[in-house]
Order: sequence, then C-alpha cells, then structure tokens
Amino acid sequence: MNSTFFASIAATGFVVAFLHAALPTHWLPFVLVGRAQKWSTGRTLGVTLLAGLGHVGLTILLGLALVVAGLALQPSLGHVFHWIVGGLMVAVGIFYVVRGRHNHALPEASRRTYGSDRAAIAALVTLLTLSPCEAFLPYYLAGMEHGWQAFLLLSLVLMVATASGMLIFTSLSLAGFKRLGLQWVERYEETILGAALILVGLAVAFFKT
Repeated sequence: MNSTFFASIAATGFVVAFLHAALPTHWLPFVLVGRAQKWSTGRTLGVTLLAGLGHVGLTILLGLALVVAGLALQPSLGHVFHWIVGGLMVAVGIFYVVRGRHNHALPEASRRTYGSDRAAIAALVTLLTLSPCEAFLPYYLAGMEHGWQAFLLLSLVLMVATASGMLIFTSLSLAGFKRLGLQWVERYEETILGAALILVGLAVAFFKT
C-alpha cells in the first residue's frame, strides 16, 4: 500500500471510531448515571473521558496483539493476506449493518441508579473498558505494512476519534437531542459505520498495490 492509501485508511478509521463512539452504549449510560447522581456537566464529561481512555487502552492492546500475530502469519500467507484483512473488515461491517436494522435496548445495568459516586464511576469505567472497539481492530492489520509508526498513528486516530465522539454525543444528550434535531444520528449510526467498514474492506482486498 502506498502512503496515499494509508492516509485514506487512517481517515476512514477516524470515521469508524467516531461513529462507534456515537453508539448509545458509549454515552447514554453516562448521561443517565450523571443525572441520577446529580453530577455537573463537567463531572459527567470527565467520567466519560476517563472511561473512554480505558476503552481505547484495551483496544490498543488488542490491536498490538493482532499486529504481532499478523506479522508472524504474513510470511506464510503471502499474497492472500490482504484478502483476509479486507474480508475481516467486510464481515465486521456486515455485522454492524445487520445490527443497525434492529433496535436494542440498553443493558439494564446502564439504567441503574448507583449509590455512591465512586461506585458509579467504577461501574461506568469498567463497563466501557471491557467493551473494546472491535470495529477498529482490522485497521491495525490494514496499516501493518507501514510499520510501528503506522500503529502509533492509528492509535492516536483511535484515541482522538473516540474521545471526541463520546464527549460530543454526551454533551449533545445533556443539551437535549430532540431540541437539536439529531435523533437521526442515533437511528442510523450503526448502518453508516458498517457501510464504511465494508467499503474500506473492499478497497483493501481489491486495490492493494
């Protein structure tokens, strides 16, 4: 892959990570618990950012393991490796498109009213940290040929996109989604995320140079 192609992967990776962060499970629990605990907007956003860092941290560790495994397998897989990466991205994309056609309620745990602030924060951070951004993991494989500098750049893209997405949608929810007329974002975000993954996966599979 050339540098231009990698830049397109990084850019679409940002979009995918941002849309993943826009999923209700990444911001609505913070709004609900923040209101139940009577937190200020600043405190709610601070807890959201803390949980986002844990979420990104585990995703980066999984990405590292994936790249190490990919480097070990690449010599034996040779010219079919990019088909595997592209196919993985398409498969994840199809999963999100299919899931986007169904409305899922938030887990009941996210609706609970927690007793103390410390328990509430611990629960929220743990909940999100243990749910890594699986949609972004194939991007680490797609950028693997550009070395560890690409890994670091993609990790930065993941961190910025996730943090900005979670903070923006938490802030918008606190301000009132209905007043801002943004309900359509919540309704179609998984479908858009899935379509982006499918398109990039096809590009990686068919246009690798």
